[in-house]
Amino acid sequence: MTTISAERIAQIEARRDELQALMATGELASDRFVAVSKEYAELEPVARAAGEVRRLRAEAVSLQHMTHDADDELRAMANDELRDNEEALTVADRALALALLPRDAADERAAMLEIRPGTGGDEAALFAGDLFRMYQRYAERRGWRVELISASASEAGGYKDIVASVTGQGVFARLKFEAGVHRVQRVPATEAQGRIHTSAATVAVLPEAEEVDVKIDDKDLRIDVYRSSGPGGQSVNTTDSAVRITHIPSGLVVIQQDEKSQHKNKAKALKVLRTRLYEAERERLHNERAGARKSMVGSGDRSERIRTYNFPQGRVTDHRINLTLHRLPEILEGDMDELIGALIAEDEAERLASISE
Repeated sequence: MTTISAERIAQIEARRDELQALMATGELASDRFVAVSKEYAELEPVARAAGEVRRLRAEAVSLQHMTHDADDELRAMANDELRDNEEALTVADRALALALLPRDAADERAAMLEIRPGTGGDEAALFAGDLFRMYQRYAERRGWRVELISASASEAGGYKDIVASVTGQGVFARLKFEAGVHRVQRVPATEAQGRIHTSAATVAVLPEAEEVDVKIDDKDLRIDVYRSSGPGGQSVNTTDSAVRITHIPSGLVVIQQDEKSQHKNKAKALKVLRTRLYEAERERLHNERAGARKSMVGSGDRSERIRTYNFPQGRVTDHRINLTLHRLPEILEGDMDELIGALIAEDEAERLASISE
């Protein structure tokens, strides 16, 4: 792991002190004060981590001198404390390195969660519903809010597709690791022979865009309104409340008909469109920097899975980090912190390794 130099630590603490002094003057214009306070809020935890490393390094120097003392008892005590110091310094060095890693600017954003059944027919649709309920319960545990944007129920239960907005602190930072193909192995309720079936559902997680992120020109939109319809073509209401928005430059189409109000459907459709355009731009920039990468969720084929939920064995396996937890019922109830925490730790380890190379 890269060791942060004393000079770099001094620069971090000096900049923190400079920003603190600037805010204390009371002479900054409001926009300048906002910018300075924002930088300070981002830098202060880094400076705190840097200060801890500096303190432990200074302590280590003092203890090293003491290990050469003529007094046997004092020398033994210094050696013991030096071992404790080395352990603490290892932890502090890692914490500082993590604090200095470039952050995904979208980590603190809300997220658009999209779940669709893949291979497996009706059973895949049921599994898509299970996944959505799992994320709902996880959101409840973390104090997040889930707003249903659109949902298309399947005839056998579950969903043909479901889109929801999840808002709260650090939503995208944790949910982004859920993107991909999720595979389920279980005996369907309709299976008379008791055979285990394998089905799949795709999960996409997109950072939500604000209006300031994506400017949509009215002339670039074609908006069609029509009457909402339910299963079998039944009319849901007698007004033209359903909305289809086509973004002409990109060809993206968003349809929204869950609300009875045309105005609400239009607002939700624009929210989805803005998020998809924002993600498309993030993807373009990422590809420019890192080269082309695979699509987030693939085709929905069983073989492209990131995680398997095995009901007969009561286990969940995340194939990206080779982690198996025999806690399937608890995880489906939203107890996902151990699973997501392991993915975050692996991501951090990979990023730390990349800056050490």
